[in-house]
Amino acid sequence: MFRRKQRQSGNLETRIRDALANPDWLQGVRIREGGAVTLILDGDPEDLEASETRRIEAEARVMNVDGVTDVRAMLTAERPAGSSPPQSPAPPPPPKPGHRRVSKGARLSDEAISQGQPGQAPTDRIPGISRILVVASAKGGVGKSTVAVNLAAAFAKQGLKTGLLDADIYGPSAPTMLGTGDASPETDANGKLIPVEAHGIRSLSIGYLSDPDAPMIWRGPIVMSAITQMLNDAVWGTPDDPLDLLIIDTPPGTGDAQLAIAQRVPVTAALLVTTPQEVALSDVRRGAAMFAKTAVPVLGIVETMSWFEDPAGNRHHLMGEGGGRRTADALGLPLLGQLPILQEIREGGDAGTPAASGTGKPAELFHDIARSVALNLDSLQTKAPPKIIFEE
Repeated sequence: MFRRKQRQSGNLETRIRDALANPDWLQGVRIREGGAVTLILDGDPEDLEASETRRIEAEARVMNVDGVTDVRAMLTAERPAGSSPPQSPAPPPPPKPGHRRVSKGARLSDEAISQGQPGQAPTDRIPGISRILVVASAKGGVGKSTVAVNLAAAFAKQGLKTGLLDADIYGPSAPTMLGTGDASPETDANGKLIPVEAHGIRSLSIGYLSDPDAPMIWRGPIVMSAITQMLNDAVWGTPDDPLDLLIIDTPPGTGDAQLAIAQRVPVTAALLVTTPQEVALSDVRRGAAMFAKTAVPVLGIVETMSWFEDPAGNRHHLMGEGGGRRTADALGLPLLGQLPILQEIREGGDAGTPAASGTGKPAELFHDIARSVALNLDSLQTKAPPKIIFEE
């Protein structure tokens, strides 16, 4: 028995090293009972930010390896033999009388860490919903809601029963993008919310239930309660006629709302949205690590604002170039699509007519991404509802 466990562990270690491409900075892999993995990574004491990025990427990639149930990466601070020690920075000025300096790198207590553990996502499906796709960015202003709304429109145009839950409590934009800003959801005989229908999409948003100009001054528990109510106390579908796909447009970041969805909602998979610029990509890597820790599969990355094409056909990479591809490769994820800066997409969102519900180049771009998403959803082994079939 001991030899068999050793052999299984060795096979798993090989798959882990293959997922990381066995880099020089991987010092060791430790595998514990049940598939829990500890990675020992070579950190760079002169570039702590790069080391932390390396740690997050390694955890995300290893979490996708079959047989791995948990990943923890540890950074060392050793320098190669013969290298000169880094130059010592000038000492900081002494604190003012009566003040204390806060140490960087302080660690939470064990009790605090245990309270903040993400845990595993539930596996039981919500009655009336076959699949749930989370669209996330971990960074605001990257076009996440535009992607969520247009993906929903693309799926609906293909004849799928599609829902959209606008979980961006502090900045609900689905009512504007769907042209349903004046809608007021009704309730059925059981007091459950009936989603608003537009462009073939069944949608719910806090924007339907609040003054559009009123600030949402809500804290974590209220936010989680609102999301849970719109998800569970709504008539998305029935057990005999379920919704094929519910898309959840999450708020930016990796805070209470995102963790509530990852922990309490039976999410089928997640899709990450980013722009090519590094300031957005670093947040995307954190988002990928959050989903890895909550055992939510990430289908891939969609890059928005990839370029602007002038009338002569020349591409101008205003937000940087190749960032989405590099991040996808680093995380071991596919780049599912690149969306250029197109006036039609912006105009459609402002006018309440999603570009994907029409025709032309913008619609084709979103339909291509939706097709890739459908194929990846159907390939997941964790869920087995009827396949999503896209017309060619």
